[in-house]
Amino acid sequence: MSRVLDENLRPLLRREYDRMVQLGFFENENVELLEGMLVAMSPQSARHATVVRKLTNLLPRLVAGRAEVQIQSPLAASDSSEPESDVAVIPVGDYVRQHPQTALLIIEVADSSLRRDRLIKPRLYAAAGVIEYWIVDLDSDAVHVHREPHDVGYGQVTRHVRDDRLALLAFPDVVLCTDDLLPSR
Repeated sequence: MSRVLDENLRPLLRREYDRMVQLGFFENENVELLEGMLVAMSPQSARHATVVRKLTNLLPRLVAGRAEVQIQSPLAASDSSEPESDVAVIPVGDYVRQHPQTALLIIEVADSSLRRDRLIKPRLYAAAGVIEYWIVDLDSDAVHVHREPHDVGYGQVTRHVRDDRLALLAFPDVVLCTDDLLPSR
């Protein structure tokens, strides 16, 4: 089999991807658009699903009336990226015609996706103006908090372990314990 040179590749644009989704191209596939490439999303482990379920029950109550929470839904991050984060706290708005373009907080739950969540997604989310990005790292039992977005990532990344408290930048009165984000031991 021959290899195609990178300079011969044409990235897929988000508008093209959205049209393909609308036409049913990916009905039996779990993919997201990252930097113009279709990327397969791994099936969720039980631990991953547990954390997403915990956040699904917790976050909407805490930000009710001030923001919305979307679960495993697209973010129109750029012309070439439409990631589907595990959890996003988004501004209140009308998203019937278009996916949100930014978020107040993105949370990715990572086991098999850790490399992508640490190397690719911070760039995408920061460039989209996401003020805060958390990675729930199931393998190291920690939460990595990214703040201070700029054009190539985040200026501040901190690691938090069990029993640490995290306040949302957008809503400082909303404080989560890392135990709320991590599966039970």
